[in-house]
Amino acid sequence: MAIWKQHADLETINAWSQRTLMRALDIRITEIGDDWLRGTMPVDDRTRQPYGILHGGASVALAETLGSTAAMLCCEDGRAAVGLEINANHLRAVREGMVTATARPIHTGRSTQVWEIRIENEAGELTCIARLTMAVVPGGTFALRK
Repeated sequence: MAIWKQHADLETINAWSQRTLMRALDIRITEIGDDWLRGTMPVDDRTRQPYGILHGGASVALAETLGSTAAMLCCEDGRAAVGLEINANHLRAVREGMVTATARPIHTGRSTQVWEIRIENEAGELTCIARLTMAVVPGGTFALRK
């Protein structure tokens, strides 16, 4: 049974990212499961650090994008999710290709949500694991930009 309280297709979800960091880094939501959300980001000149490997900040941006999008989809009408804390462990360097992140809930409560986001390289090897804590708040002031 799906956990989502908001219903949006992939095209709509990706359209939310126009004129944002997600568009600049080419982060795309690619799949929605019953209790998970998946997306990708290229490892290229936009996302590498000077040493030629995926920038940790880019990995965190991907993790927060997936987790916060999933959190918003779990909110009741009139509520929104905003980030409280994120941490990430960078486990393996990536020099090229595409990384894929999958967000899964650890806790989806009335006032907080906690999400685990696993980022893998094209070989399916874990490159980063992150945990994102979200606050669930009244959503009137957090409407999506048009």
